[in-house]
Amino acid sequence: MRAQVAERVGSLRFRPGLAVVLVGDDPASASYVRGKDKAATTAGIDARTIRMPADTSQAALLHQIEALNADAAVDGILVQLPLPPHLDSAAVIEAVDPAKDVDGFHPINVGRLASGRPGLVPCTPLCVMRLLAHANVVLAGAKALVLGRSAIVGRPMVALLLAADATVTIAHSRTRDLPEECRQAEILIAAVGRPEMVRGDWMRPGAVVIDIGFNRRPDGRLVGDVAFAECVPVAGAITPVPGGVGPMTIACLLENTVTAAEQRRGVTA
Repeated sequence: MRAQVAERVGSLRFRPGLAVVLVGDDPASASYVRGKDKAATTAGIDARTIRMPADTSQAALLHQIEALNADAAVDGILVQLPLPPHLDSAAVIEAVDPAKDVDGFHPINVGRLASGRPGLVPCTPLCVMRLLAHANVVLAGAKALVLGRSAIVGRPMVALLLAADATVTIAHSRTRDLPEECRQAEILIAAVGRPEMVRGDWMRPGAVVIDIGFNRRPDGRLVGDVAFAECVPVAGAITPVPGGVGPMTIACLLENTVTAAEQRRGVTA
């Protein structure tokens, strides 16, 4: 995908621009931003990171976003989450120009996705669809379970699966008999943020498992929401953590940036 993005960029008469806003000095966020910046630059995208102190005011952050909205050289804007607790994340997301919202989090893009209309799609759910397509997983009529109902992963994931004609169940912390629900799924997508919650005996033999979780154990190990070693012998296909969804999400961010640039500048395929 990165090679395809670089090829698309090379065919343009301009360099797409991506601006990432990083507030504070959270080590995990800083690491993610470095990865995004490197991948974007390698693909030929003009990437820049705006670093703001942790005590940045809401007004100052909104002013920065306003400036990026008005900057014709910027095609994509990404505000790295989570923000410091004193900032209103929802208001910040809504301040981003929907045409530059390469995270796909703006309510207008969320609404377009829910109603089946074209728009910028959240990167992680989009990457899951790319992974399923690459593995030749037939979605039409398949029983898919999305474990997690967040606005940025779970809910858009449901919309994309429905659009692909899957039969979709969404499960969460209040779902009764969650292991049994998981056993019914031909496609299981875990996005709950609880380390190794999904066990091997929750799995339908041959199920396709996409693990979106990214959790650090006290011993420093990075694990997903799925107990990988237990599930590998049961699953038909499974994504690892680290790896799997993480690098693909960055690839989809690059794709969204180029798509936003082409749409904004009237470039047709």
